[in-house]
Amino acid sequence: MNFQAPSLRRRMAAFVYEGTLLFGIVMLFGMIYSISIGQRHALYGRHGLEAFVFLAFGLYFSWFWSKGGQTLAMKTWRVRLVSADGGPVSQPQALLRYVMSWIWFLPGLLLAYLHQGHTAAQIMIYPALWAVAYALSSFLHPQRQFWHDVLCGTRVVAADTIHPPPAS
Repeated sequence: MNFQAPSLRRRMAAFVYEGTLLFGIVMLFGMIYSISIGQRHALYGRHGLEAFVFLAFGLYFSWFWSKGGQTLAMKTWRVRLVSADGGPVSQPQALLRYVMSWIWFLPGLLLAYLHQGHTAAQIMIYPALWAVAYALSSFLHPQRQFWHDVLCGTRVVAADTIHPPPAS
């Protein structure tokens, strides 16, 4: 099957919208975590909270990707995640993709740490520049896919190019 990759602009719009939706997940799971441990100070239990939110994000993405290939943001921007052969994404593939998708953030955060950024602007500039460079690197792939998708055996396609099989 030859599915068309959505434009980078459309994929990045879904990416930004996804970040907005994830804010709500952080608030919900942050509240659950802070109530469950009796948190009274923002830094108390911080690493536990980070791990808890990391797992919550993993559940969110792996559930939606393996149950239809779309999160709410992906539905809004009409993009879908499929396996490399065009079939549905398996749960292990979705979990692997979630872990591998941290390539969007970790190198930029590492650069900010290595350059000892202390202000919010200094901490954000490296991840932002990295994310732009990583997004643009999709132009180096023949089918315009992100590299973590290639490594995971998945691909992002324009949902409007997928047609369900005829009913029999």
